[in-house]
Amino acid sequence: MSAWIDRILKEFTADLARLWIAADPDNVLLDERVLSGLRERGFELLPFEDSVVFRAEYEERYRAAWDLGQDGPSKALILHLRDTSVSDLPWDYLSRARRVSVSLANLFPKLSYTVVRQIGPEHHEALYAAQARHATQSLGESATKEFILTHIFRISPHLISRPEDLWRELLRLHYREEALPPMLGDHVAQVLGDIPAFEALPLSELFYSKATLLRVVQEAWYRYLSDRGVDGTRAGEPPAPEFAGKVELPFEHPDVRVIVDSMFLDGLLHPLAVRGALPTIPEWAKVGIIQDPLALRNLVEDGIKSLHQTLPTVASSFRDWTSTARKFGEVLARFHALDSVRAEGLRAAIVDLQTSADESLRQWTGKHYADLSSLPVAKGPVMVHHIPRFLSMRRVAGEDKVALLVFDGLAIDQWVQIREGLAKRAPKIAFDEAACFAWLPTLTSVSRQAIFSGLRPREFADTIESTAPEPNQWARFWQDQGLRANEVLYRKGIKRNDQLDDLDAALSHPALKVAGIVVDTVDEIVHGAALGKRGIAAQIESWCETGFVERLLDRLTSKGFHVYLTADHGNVEAVGQGRPKQGVAAEMRGERVRTYRSEALAAESAASNPNSYRLEIAGLPANFLTLFAGERTAFMPQGEQAVVHGGISIEELMVPFVKVSNVS
Repeated sequence: MSAWIDRILKEFTADLARLWIAADPDNVLLDERVLSGLRERGFELLPFEDSVVFRAEYEERYRAAWDLGQDGPSKALILHLRDTSVSDLPWDYLSRARRVSVSLANLFPKLSYTVVRQIGPEHHEALYAAQARHATQSLGESATKEFILTHIFRISPHLISRPEDLWRELLRLHYREEALPPMLGDHVAQVLGDIPAFEALPLSELFYSKATLLRVVQEAWYRYLSDRGVDGTRAGEPPAPEFAGKVELPFEHPDVRVIVDSMFLDGLLHPLAVRGALPTIPEWAKVGIIQDPLALRNLVEDGIKSLHQTLPTVASSFRDWTSTARKFGEVLARFHALDSVRAEGLRAAIVDLQTSADESLRQWTGKHYADLSSLPVAKGPVMVHHIPRFLSMRRVAGEDKVALLVFDGLAIDQWVQIREGLAKRAPKIAFDEAACFAWLPTLTSVSRQAIFSGLRPREFADTIESTAPEPNQWARFWQDQGLRANEVLYRKGIKRNDQLDDLDAALSHPALKVAGIVVDTVDEIVHGAALGKRGIAAQIESWCETGFVERLLDRLTSKGFHVYLTADHGNVEAVGQGRPKQGVAAEMRGERVRTYRSEALAAESAASNPNSYRLEIAGLPANFLTLFAGERTAFMPQGEQAVVHGGISIEELMVPFVKVSNVS
């Protein structure tokens, strides 16, 4: 264990007290490695966000057991307070609890607190080590920025003087998912502002916005090919910012082209579709060109190999999995776009990748999934029940009207397909893409309720097998944020163009501030699929060609809504292993999992189904027990094939979370 984790955990010894109060204004404890370490020491952490919810869980699950001399769910419970003052907490908590205070100011005494608090928690461990090794005295704000740029992001802006220096650093940062915080982006821009070669560039935005960087590089790539006599069909991605038309990237510089090559393989950049003979161009540049179906096939094959080499392990962070999921979706969408002959030639490689990814994710989930629900959401939701809270923060930040589109059952590879179709038909629509975790089991009644309630499933235990409460749950969340009933809209079953006029009328209500809309089409396609995910891809393409999705987005954006899109779960191809002898699934279509209210039934069913496994999932009701089908099998008649959901795989558990906007 690192010195950083040891420094934090040394404050906590479970034997000293049952109830702890942690004043943690900087969310130091809400780091997945810290949470994992606390769990290993016998602690559970419960955020104190709603006093009624906290008391109910504390009294029912912890105090009742402790009063009987039992350990309960854990030996000790940490009341996590995102504040420095504990004086407003109930007296009985204060009288019972041991108090601890943690803050970045105390942990980084030699660095400027104003700067350090802008850095993501994923960098704290490295920064703590760098402080111990290199900070010989207290540093002011400017010196702290330079210190962090040098030791964490490995950038020295004073050494950037040529275009190849700048683009190498920009590409390297964003490919590693390490965009600079805006404060550091502004600092770099200030240092580089007097260099004539960079004066027309929005340097700060390029350093902190991956979406902007990718649009600029994409536009420059097409221009690079055009200058060499290569013309073709663009993928249809959103237009680049106006300044991008004047940007020349040094693609032929070795440090630049090696990263660009990887971006094409991972789907971050889109190749140009070319027909006919190619003029003479460098061999390396062909990775950004699709000349024929064989070129696309080779691009998919290279993408599979790249993903295989970089799959996260049990020691990886959740960020590694969300990044991998997005790359996985790009490769899988390309695979489904191949003709049947070339797809069949790569099927074994795809299956091998899926098998390896499933096993890695299952092992990682068993160790880390329990910690995800407590992670901070300010930079984006980690789990789907974080989404309402994130949207509430966006409203506070100035996005007064927000709309959430939940595409029921949309796998991350199917989102890529919809995005590509939208880019061709509605080129002014732009996307800032991320991913988050659905709730396990990946069933609609579990994960979609979590989205609209903002709660963990344990907190809606009485309705966990139904989606009927969603309108009330959605309204209740926003009323708790200060909105009135007539300012909140919920609609489901939206799937056809002829429904949009009625929806438009509801969206036009002058008081409306928040809209939650369920689009059911993909889930219906999945459950009626007879030809696997390739067949589903064809049906989604036909649905997209009706123009429904872009018209829905246009209705929302034209009325001033800031639009976010997500899904409650995805889907996978599976083969039947036979049905369990006992038990009824919480949702009959979720054939990848069975749920039980009886421990005896769950154990008996697991024993009679050797290709299955049980997993204790923190956040589920205590009497909602799960049995998952092993590998890519399902609890269906032996040998039957179908596209299903409910289990643990990238395609089921990782869902898109996308900000949709118009680019003028």
